[in-house]
Amino acid sequence: MPKRPSKNTVHRVLVGNSQEMKEVESASVDLVVTSPPYPMIEMWDETFCTLNENIRHKMQRNDGNGAHCLMHAELDAVWNETDRVLKDGAIACINIGDATRSVGGQFQMFPNHSHVTEHFRELGFACLPSIIWRKPTNAPNKFMGSGMLPPGAYVTLEHEHILIFRKGERRRFSSEDEKAVRNESAFFWEERNLWFSDVWTDLRGASQKLNTGNGRERSGAFPFELPYRLINMYSAKRDVVLDPFLGTGTTVLAAITSMRNSIGYEMDAAMLSVIKERLEGFKDTANEYARRRIETHNEFAAGRGCRVVNQPHGFRCMSIQETNIRFDLVDSIAFDDMGSVKATHSRYE
Repeated sequence: MPKRPSKNTVHRVLVGNSQEMKEVESASVDLVVTSPPYPMIEMWDETFCTLNENIRHKMQRNDGNGAHCLMHAELDAVWNETDRVLKDGAIACINIGDATRSVGGQFQMFPNHSHVTEHFRELGFACLPSIIWRKPTNAPNKFMGSGMLPPGAYVTLEHEHILIFRKGERRRFSSEDEKAVRNESAFFWEERNLWFSDVWTDLRGASQKLNTGNGRERSGAFPFELPYRLINMYSAKRDVVLDPFLGTGTTVLAAITSMRNSIGYEMDAAMLSVIKERLEGFKDTANEYARRRIETHNEFAAGRGCRVVNQPHGFRCMSIQETNIRFDLVDSIAFDDMGSVKATHSRYE
């Protein structure tokens, strides 16, 4: 089928502390998708201590609850900036896990999702139904505590939270152009049934190993499918997606694949080389992802007697809301030394 040029998307990878996102205008972002460092997870201790030396002092005095509160105070500053840059009606999706840890010989859980939820409520956001991302493990030592002896055994923590908040009232699409873009951005009926379930069990965690050459050996990266789903669930094409804790750049990759613009902040400058390496050659991966969505849909629709026809691509679907879904392919991705990424897209007719 012939290709027709489509609009480019622009992505900014910024090195800096997202507690002050000076490069981002107020009320300019349509969606936040991020996974921050998890307070009281040991791999992030030094990051938090660098931000606030009092956290180190709390840990040295075995004051786990005090350290936990101070760590969240650092994240709260980012959520305050998130409030500033989000448009009314915009959505924030926060992937965060709770922490289990012994401090001063006392084992307990530190409920990170509760603190984040309460802070967004204090900012005036509406809490939307959240998602449990279940990450089961079959490791032989996964059970904690004193085995089969009550009451000293502990429930195994095998899930993380995807918290979802809305700023202000529900987003409105007023102009004909806005409505057309929204219709192009629709998802399949069967995707809706999977994506909007409150428990996700089909996503495997991403590899945590890094080779940056600067001593950082692990990341908190989430799998590509997680931000890709959230971006398609809660934004439209051409929207701006922000990740204040960009890490290895997964949110940028998902935004490119979804034909959204994006902005990402990362404190560690060494991660730029990791992000650039992931962008190189990603075009084929992005396009294969789009093709696989269509193939998976066609397999689903086969034999179901679907009478509704999608206009841009000709496949059959379950509902009239799917008739204008349009898939875009990535033609090129260019990354410059200033952290600016430009992706060009083509759409099939």
